[in-house]
Amino acid sequence: MKPKTIIITLIVLAVIGYLLVLSYQKSASSTATVQNAAPTGEKSILTAPEVFYDFGSISMKNGNVTKEFTFTNPTDKDIDIRGLETSCMCTSALLVEPDGSTKGPFGMGGMGGMTTTDDTVKAGESRTLRVIYDPNAHGPAGLGDIDRFITVTDSTGGTLRFEIKAVVTP
Repeated sequence: MKPKTIIITLIVLAVIGYLLVLSYQKSASSTATVQNAAPTGEKSILTAPEVFYDFGSISMKNGNVTKEFTFTNPTDKDIDIRGLETSCMCTSALLVEPDGSTKGPFGMGGMGGMTTTDDTVKAGESRTLRVIYDPNAHGPAGLGDIDRFITVTDSTGGTLRFEIKAVVTP
């Protein structure tokens, strides 16, 4: 190899390394902004009658698919929701308010998606979580089985996790 080619290759590798470090620092700092909501591994007090849905076989040509989950605050105290995050950029979620308005879309942390919220589920109240999966997000490489998660984090750090599955076809 010519010395000029070696130097250019080293510069490109250094820039890529620098960008990776910046990306890691940005995702770490955005995660740190969620106050009192760092997932603790504890289960949330919020309850849901259904936390799993299998779309079965879905076609890329038919576009996005949507599933709505409902969760409830069964206690006699208000519960604050501090975080709502998806496991992949191909999945987004909206929090449907009692008046029908929505908050979001929420997405994957560290990838520019919104993951924090300041919402309160009053005692005995329910909320709807609208999950949207885009089968075209990964292009042709996205064919086959998918398994995605949506995590709601309350102000104690407790989490309620929802899951969707599908088999993506062309």
